Amino acid sequence: MLNKIAIFLNVFLVFLTISSLAQSPGTPASPALSPEVMRRIQTEVRAHYNVPSQVEIAISEPKSGEINGYDQITITFSGGGQSSSHDFLISRDRLTLARLEKFDISKDFMSKINVNGRPVRGNAGAKVTIVNFDDFQCPFCSRMHATLFQDVMKTYGDRVRVIYKDYPLAEIHPWATRAAVDANCLAAQNNDAYWDFADYIHEKQKEVGRDAAGAAASIDRIAADLGGKRKVDTQKLNACIAKGDETAIRASMAEADKLGVDSTPTTFINGVRTSGAISEAVMSEIINRALVLAGEEPVPVEKPAPSPPGANR
Repeated sequence: MLNKIAIFLNVFLVFLTISSLAQSPGTPASPALSPEVMRRIQTEVRAHYNVPSQVEIAISEPKSGEINGYDQITITFSGGGQSSSHDFLISRDRLTLARLEKFDISKDFMSKINVNGRPVRGNAGAKVTIVNFDDFQCPFCSRMHATLFQDVMKTYGDRVRVIYKDYPLAEIHPWATRAAVDANCLAAQNNDAYWDFADYIHEKQKEVGRDAAGAAASIDRIAADLGGKRKVDTQKLNACIAKGDETAIRASMAEADKLGVDSTPTTFINGVRTSGAISEAVMSEIINRALVLAGEEPVPVEKPAPSPPGANR
């Protein structure tokens, strides 16, 4: 519950123009908040963020803020043994509450996503990176997979690299985690074996899941067959699958949660986030913008010819 509040609190209450607005050092804070102002803050925050009644709200004393005409207060939400604190701005006349969100731009956004050791498809040195948080049982992920590798990669070739991260929605996709485990076991030995597996599972989702009780065994057989074709160490692969270690998967999911991922597929293209199975046209627009920002020429994309008059009647 508090996680949802934290997500909503990333939205601005008021947009502020911050150029030349920094307060001078040592500017004293305005007087303490009156009971009436405290009540108004609580009421407004509860209503705006739909805070449940069982969650307590505590408001700190104001202190000098970074924006001229505003003090800073900290609002803390507590409930269910958890707490979450967030900084707000309150105008010195106590008539306006605002939230100013700061972004850390000291490093590139994509560096926040750990891709060490992950299988790569495309040009490992490409200036455009597509990181896709994927669920092997998700039908929308299947559509996204087809768009990426049947369409986008044909257009962009070595101009991009694609990396998959695990985000199995086990509550609704019971064999997705098993598939992720097997995929990672293949990836530990052979990059191409991982992608063979990803291609097959995404294409054959319905067949794999037809027998729910036997899905895990079916997935294991598929991994073994595809691994054999790539001449991986069968004994090592079987041992990895039997171990069923989900540590890396849980780490990937925790990382995704911090990035605000809550559904699959969720894709980051040089930092631009998209959710759902977006079209090739939308993806091409994002990739071309990323290429330009990286100092490279965009790839011309042919637009489909317009339908003749009356064709859709």
